[in-house]
Amino acid sequence: MNCKSAVVDALIASLAAYALGSIPFGLILTRLAGAGDLRSIGSGNIGATNVLRTGNKGLAAGTLLLDLAKGALAVLLARHVWPGTEALAAFFAVIGHCFPVWLRFKGGKGVATMMGISLALAWPIGLAYALVWLGVLFASRISSLGGMCAALAAPLAAFAAGYGQYAPVLAVLAVMILWLHRANIARLRAGTEPRVGSGSGSAK
Repeated sequence: MNCKSAVVDALIASLAAYALGSIPFGLILTRLAGAGDLRSIGSGNIGATNVLRTGNKGLAAGTLLLDLAKGALAVLLARHVWPGTEALAAFFAVIGHCFPVWLRFKGGKGVATMMGISLALAWPIGLAYALVWLGVLFASRISSLGGMCAALAAPLAAFAAGYGQYAPVLAVLAVMILWLHRANIARLRAGTEPRVGSGSGSAK
């Protein structure tokens, strides 16, 4: 493959991944279910935690799975159609979820979509991500803390499992996810971050 072809492939894979990542499943599902505009509920976030504030656990679960699936699909599509662009696709799928052009770049916080790209990049990374996310969530009952810890675990798991080529992009995404959770971090430090089941979840 010549340099020009590689650049074209990288560009197409990035755009395709961004387009997939930017599909706002939380917003779509809540509107289809007649729950109104998700952006006017709770934190205004389009992620699964805010969908849960509608009181519909099924919609929240559906949002979580679809946000995860779109990340995985972006990476798998890149692997089969534009080999070698998986890391770029992973990055832009999460960027698309967090900053969708259709919603004036105000999207979710990327935790579920990052799990999807982690699973598709290499299952050991995805497994570590899931175990940390669920483990911290069950131990603390704080959604944001579980998500942030999982994001930080991903690049470490990549190195440990022999997939160091993916560690840099996962590290950049982890830092971005921490930045998107800066309000949650402030509440965690103040001891005011809501716990799952307390009547108001943390924005995700």
